[in-house]
Amino acid sequence: MKTQEKFDLIVSWITLSIAFAIVIGLFPFGLEEIFITLPIAFLAVGTGFVFHELAHRQAARKFGFHSEYRAWYGMLVVALIFSLITRMVIAAPGATYFFGKNVSRRQNGIISVAGPITNIFIGFIFLLLMIALVKSNIYTSEISVVPAILYYVSQINFFFAFFNMLPILIFDGAKVFVWNKKIWFAVFGIAALMSFLPDIILGVFGIALGM
Repeated sequence: MKTQEKFDLIVSWITLSIAFAIVIGLFPFGLEEIFITLPIAFLAVGTGFVFHELAHRQAARKFGFHSEYRAWYGMLVVALIFSLITRMVIAAPGATYFFGKNVSRRQNGIISVAGPITNIFIGFIFLLLMIALVKSNIYTSEISVVPAILYYVSQINFFFAFFNMLPILIFDGAKVFVWNKKIWFAVFGIAALMSFLPDIILGVFGIALGM
């Protein structure tokens, strides 16, 4: 990994983590408890954003293309401002660019969908870990913060997948939609379901969001 790419990834990771920590801080913690929510956000963004971009890069390199991540510093500032004003995160910190000759629509689609699929995979891993912990005999009220952390990490990953699969502008979803609408619908549908209605899955296991 080149120095500029590494720097851009780290700056994006830190900035997005702060933005998500501000939003998470409202519930169940409190904005003043940023030192609790920030480690959660670092873990969530580290798995969600960093692995998302690396998945794009590796998929592009599998096709023999040169690929690197570059931050959009203006959008990083916007993410911080929006998190403070609207308590929402605009997750467009940058993009993984790739360069190659005769890039087909299929190749572009596969490279684009690699990131959101990675987010969904990671989201389910953390959600299942949370469910396993809650349903296990070792779960007690004293460690209730651990399931909450696992839950937030899973939800931020699902949100990354949903946001990036929107079929607009230069998001991943637009490229996937052009390539294969069935794959777009499947990935977008799962990401949307898990982002906004996770209680459906949790309800199957008899778990309420209040934990």
